[in-house]
This record gives sequence, C-alpha cells and structure tokens, in this order.
Amino acid sequence: MEQYKKEFIRFMVESNVLKFGDFTLKSGRKSPFFMNAGSYVTGYQLKKLGEYYAKAIHDRYGTDFDVLFGPAYKGIPLSVATCIAFSELYGKEIRYCSNRKEVKDHGDVGILLGSKLKDGDRVVIIEDVTTSGKSIEETFPILKEQGDIKVIGLMVSLNRMERGKGTKCALDEIKELYGIETAAIVTMKEVIEELYNNEVNGTVVINDEIMAAIKNYFNEYGAEGVSL
Repeated sequence: MEQYKKEFIRFMVESNVLKFGDFTLKSGRKSPFFMNAGSYVTGYQLKKLGEYYAKAIHDRYGTDFDVLFGPAYKGIPLSVATCIAFSELYGKEIRYCSNRKEVKDHGDVGILLGSKLKDGDRVVIIEDVTTSGKSIEETFPILKEQGDIKVIGLMVSLNRMERGKGTKCALDEIKELYGIETAAIVTMKEVIEELYNNEVNGTVVINDEIMAAIKNYFNEYGAEGVSL
C-alpha cells in the first residue's frame, strides 16, 4: 500500500470522519463502521484532504482532464480543495464545477456553480463515498445536458466494498452502467490492513470485537468477490 494511503486512513480516524461502532445507514443497514466527510471542518483538514484526493486522482487518471465536478453538497468543498492541491502538487490548472440543488434564475443563472462546462471538456467526478450510486444517477444527466463532454472517471475517498443495488459493489455497478472508470483513495480492506490491532494516537481502533462485527457485516452485505 502506498504511504499516502496509510496516512489517509489514519487522517480519517484522527479527523473523526471514519468511526467504528454501531451505526444505521441511510439504506437501513446496521453497519459497524461509518464515514462522514462533513466532519472535515478546519483549514488544515481541508488542505490535507485535497492533497490526498489529488494524489489518488493523479495516480489513476493522470493530468489529462479539465474539470473536477463535485455533486452538491459535500462534493463542493471536495472539488475546490482538490483543485487547489492539484495546482500546487502538479502545476496543472483544473477547473472546479458543482451543481445547485435548484436552478438559479437571476444573476449567475443555471444549475451549475463554478466553471461552466463546454464541448470537449474531460471531467472527473469527485465524491466522499457511495453505497447505492444514487448521487451519480442524479449527477450524470446534469453533466450530459451541458454539451459534448466526456466523463472519464469517478473518485471517492472510501470504497466500502459492500453490495450496491445488486451483488456487486456500487463502484463496479456505476462503471458498468455509465461506462466510466471508478476508483477510491482507499478500500475497506486497506483500512483493516492498516488499523487492525494497530494504534492511532494510543488507541486500537479496530480490535478483535470490531473486527468480528466487520466480518459479520461483510458476510451479509459484502460485494461479490470481496474477501477480507
């Protein structure tokens, strides 16, 4: 595992973004782990987050794209922070773009925030995490309505590695349905590899009890082909 991935996993825990315990997800599933990118709230955290996303996007998609699109609402700060980091780390000016929940009919009219999209633009979508693909289902038509653009990929921070609507994980379902590449900074398997029986700031985050709960969860909801 790359060093920046190990650092990112610990960064999520230290930022109180990745938690372990007993959580009820929007889907109704009872999960022993939960990730909420809304808990990144300080300037330092957002700066580091943008750097981790930029490194992962550069590793997967290189620099041959024009726009980072962050679906409202959590995708807005993600796209902004990552555009700044991409400029600083790789010297490439990537434009940021996001959508509004409602179309604005005065001033800066339309459905988009940030950069407008134009024919020929190559777009990477950036999100925190996806379990069902619902946000992409809402986002993809908005992007395609803007002109002859090409969505080359999606980057999320964590691949939960659980079933989406079918037997495959949500990222694989999105790849098949929309014909775009999908990737995550880290997977749950990598999270376990880094944290199981290891300390973060003096505390073992994934102990044997939590590990047993994670295994039970994946026995019930794990995506096709997933092994921990």
